[in-house]
Amino acid sequence: MPGDEGLLDQSEIEALFGGAPSSPPASSSASGPANAAERIGKVEVSAFKLDEIGTGQRNPNEQSDVSLILDVDLNVRIELGRTRMYIEDVLRLREGSVVPLEKLAGDPVDIFVNGRLMARGEVLVLNDNFCVRVSEILGDSKSSGPDLD
Repeated sequence: MPGDEGLLDQSEIEALFGGAPSSPPASSSASGPANAAERIGKVEVSAFKLDEIGTGQRNPNEQSDVSLILDVDLNVRIELGRTRMYIEDVLRLREGSVVPLEKLAGDPVDIFVNGRLMARGEVLVLNDNFCVRVSEILGDSKSSGPDLD
């Protein structure tokens, strides 16, 4: 057809993909896989290269911008101790009731941050207020303690 220069017919497409043409090309006998490839042109193919991904370790010379997370709220909970009680004992609690805990006076208290045990400390009284002095920061192996959320 006029105006079809540069277009491939079905037999040329099949020849390019390695299939046998079902019938000879209608346009000209000079059309074949080599001629079709010349008409398409050559395309250069190169391997795609990804940028190298870091190892996850920080560069000691790299300064992190901590200011991005300074206003993040965290749930900090201090656990003085634990106990187990029957429902009937809980229902009998009144003002002035004493609940015995499993920890002794002077034992370190657990400090939970967002439900994870992160540190231990000691209870102090400062200016008539209770406070906790952090005495030990726990590593990952100990921070998998009970989640109380």
